[in-house]
Amino acid sequence: MDTSFASSLPTTGKKRQILHAIVEAYLDSGEAVSSSAIAQRRFTGASLSSATVRNAMAELSELGLLTQTHASAGRIPTPLAIKSYVSSLGQVKVNPFEVSKLQQKLKSLHSISERVEEGSHVLTEITHNIAITASLPSASQQLHQVELLPLAARQYLMVVITSDRSVRNQVVSIDQDLRSEDLAEIRNYINCEFSGWTLNDARLALAERLKDERSQYHALLRRVELFYARGLFQGSEGPRVFMDGAAYLIGLDLHLTKEKMRELFQALEQKQQILQILDQFLQASDQTPAIQVGLGDAHPALSGFTLIGVHVPLAGGMSARVAVLGPLRLNYPRTIAAVMEVGQALAESTT
Repeated sequence: MDTSFASSLPTTGKKRQILHAIVEAYLDSGEAVSSSAIAQRRFTGASLSSATVRNAMAELSELGLLTQTHASAGRIPTPLAIKSYVSSLGQVKVNPFEVSKLQQKLKSLHSISERVEEGSHVLTEITHNIAITASLPSASQQLHQVELLPLAARQYLMVVITSDRSVRNQVVSIDQDLRSEDLAEIRNYINCEFSGWTLNDARLALAERLKDERSQYHALLRRVELFYARGLFQGSEGPRVFMDGAAYLIGLDLHLTKEKMRELFQALEQKQQILQILDQFLQASDQTPAIQVGLGDAHPALSGFTLIGVHVPLAGGMSARVAVLGPLRLNYPRTIAAVMEVGQALAESTT
């Protein structure tokens, strides 16, 4: 697990055990934790008295690891304390059976984008939190196949399929009438000459060929140019972001005013902003879960949230982001395992 987010805390031994016991109790109940409740727990070595726990809690509060709503109340762990707890979890194991089952389900879907979208549905079902997945095209997409179909007078459907199985359908209007035989000739030329080329290389090569009026394919190239001018070798539309489970926020006790809840939903509606947050925190986490406790730096409305996710390399140079966004009170081991399982199944379903 990537623990680069964890701070180096000056708590060791019993104090760290007490801190993590407080975090566990808070994650279970959502209530402030008393010293007597912690003293009843079993610790490594000798048992601890309530007085010892109270003293430790006071010191942990001074370090910014615990807060107290009022003098007679118990303590609540801060995001920094939760970071410390998460960093102590060690390696979370995935369930190979669940990965295999999900992999087969994903393979039944036609495109990578469909598989990535299905990943968000699965994560929401498992975690009952917001699941975010994103598919990102390769910076050097390779052409696999082009198909050209007549639609109406001087209107044609241009289908561009790349090696990462992305499909771009585009209706183009051309100021010439092209027969089915003409379309077949154009399609065959493109597929024969440029299949396996990166779109950028194909674009540059065709531009050079179009300059050569001595080419034996001059008349054909002029017809190819009609589609070239309408984006034949352009890349895909860009990243696609899928999100499920926002409705689960309604059932969570987030202690938010109506205005804050409105801000939160507005933040989640900004798909480009969500993608930027994923890239910011998952940049160096290839198939290893990255965990960010508290997202206030990314957006004020997300200060009380945790992001757990992975960056997944896919076939054809594509990549995906797979993440769960939830409140600080998460079942961390279960959520981490779910993210890893979906990420692994996605990677294996495209090989």
